Amino acid sequence: MDQFNSLAVPHQARKRFGQNFLQDGAIIDRIVRAIGPAVDDRLIEIGPGQGALTLPLVEHLSEHASLDLLEIDRDLAAQLDRRFAHDSRINLHQIDALNFDFVSLRQQGHKALRVFGNLPYNISTPLIFHLLEQCSQVDHQRVINDMHFMLQREVVDRMAAQPGTKTYGRLSVMTQYYCTVEPLFEVPPEAFNPQPKVMSMIVRLQPFESLPIIANNPTVLHQVVKAAFSQRRKTLRNGLKHLINIDQLEQLDINHTARAETLPLTAFVKIANFLNESAPTS
Repeated sequence: MDQFNSLAVPHQARKRFGQNFLQDGAIIDRIVRAIGPAVDDRLIEIGPGQGALTLPLVEHLSEHASLDLLEIDRDLAAQLDRRFAHDSRINLHQIDALNFDFVSLRQQGHKALRVFGNLPYNISTPLIFHLLEQCSQVDHQRVINDMHFMLQREVVDRMAAQPGTKTYGRLSVMTQYYCTVEPLFEVPPEAFNPQPKVMSMIVRLQPFESLPIIANNPTVLHQVVKAAFSQRRKTLRNGLKHLINIDQLEQLDINHTARAETLPLTAFVKIANFLNESAPTS
């Protein structure tokens, strides 16, 4: 990390990009060990920033591995480009990760992608949804093998939350539909510059090789879950009234007076599959 920083031009963190640069060497080593890069991995780092995670991880890469860096900040991208211009294993993309097509990158290679990064807190939730939408298989191949992210602890708590808890919501349901969620360890504000006002956490998301519960149309599942949690205090009868009626909910053996936060993933999938099967065909 010191070698990289000695080559870098001093950079002022930009609030609009949600930049908080990791600087704790012990935490960095622990994250690299958690990722555990293998010989022929296809790795993608979202928001490499000043390269705090990038350089230690590059030291573990074999000549058969590759690393794609997604950096939105053009000044930081220029620094990264100068540092890694002569390393054929590394590809730099100056792009917003929200607009990046992970599926196309998977189709260029032979291995599922391993994605990691210190995600900007201001876009972490939409970015997670973007990645989850690309977790499904393409041509019977997994797009993403695993993901390791630094996130606000509150976001990780929501991902791992169970029905009946205050933190259970749309992010919980959709993350657990696609992945197992494994919170790994906390990272205090002092590990960053500038220091965020919240506790952070490293989480491992492991997409299922075969989905344990299958929504016949994931788009419909997204619609159902979004509608159900749009107003948390509403009952299902009211929250989903534009999608399904009381009689149909009873037909599915789902209590129409229940609130979304009490429903397990299986119930949301049941509703989505019913709606998908009953939709008129063109």
